[in-house]
Amino acid sequence: MVIPNDYDALDLLELEDSPIGVKYSFFKPKDIEHFDNADEKSLCEIFRTAQVEDRAFYISHEDKQGCVGKIFLGMEPMTPFAESGQIGERLGVFDDARNNAKLYPQISTFKEGDVNFVSFAPVKKMNFEPDVLVISTTPDKGEIIMRAATRSTGMAYKSVCTPVMGCTWFLIYPYLEDQVNFILPQLVHGLHGREVYPDPSTMLISIPYKWIPTVLNNLRNMPLELEGHKSREAYFAEFNGIMADLAEEMKQI
Repeated sequence: MVIPNDYDALDLLELEDSPIGVKYSFFKPKDIEHFDNADEKSLCEIFRTAQVEDRAFYISHEDKQGCVGKIFLGMEPMTPFAESGQIGERLGVFDDARNNAKLYPQISTFKEGDVNFVSFAPVKKMNFEPDVLVISTTPDKGEIIMRAATRSTGMAYKSVCTPVMGCTWFLIYPYLEDQVNFILPQLVHGLHGREVYPDPSTMLISIPYKWIPTVLNNLRNMPLELEGHKSREAYFAEFNGIMADLAEEMKQI
């Protein structure tokens, strides 16, 4: 039995946008509405809608979409012209289709038939434990979240992304690879062009379910603002003081 996490620790961050829980399901979700506008939006826009409208909903394998998200969810096959790299070349992102084509073997994709439904919900409206928790924020608060992941684990910060097919890197890759990941929407063609996050300073941090308790627990128990981040003077005062103390302690060895 999954023990529910306490997400109140996220309130400490005073985030402008609600973090969104994402759940991949073989069976139809219960007690959550179907998103009836899925046909007109890409997967990243559907995710954003849950934030902007503060709504919990699911999409189905039967829904159409305006981009490639369903392909990575294993809900429909890849078209040959896409996998051969034709789209990225014509968009001007790549100088040759072969360079776009190199990306596809690297993309995290569900096997066909594994996922029939995807649920999205703001944390305060979740009736499930998410497979991935996605947080949109600014770099200053992003630093706190990433530090909460590494504080008790020593995890190295890692950002994996490509200039196209960005939805997979913040929605699917973290779950399938069990990796905390962060991306900048402005670096991804679709997220940028669709103006999903108009603020160019936005970063998206994705936390897979195994890492969620670690991040929440550390947020509750660590200093959110470090002394050395208050000012340049505070940084050098603290750092130099620590170095002096350690040098003094070494004399006792």
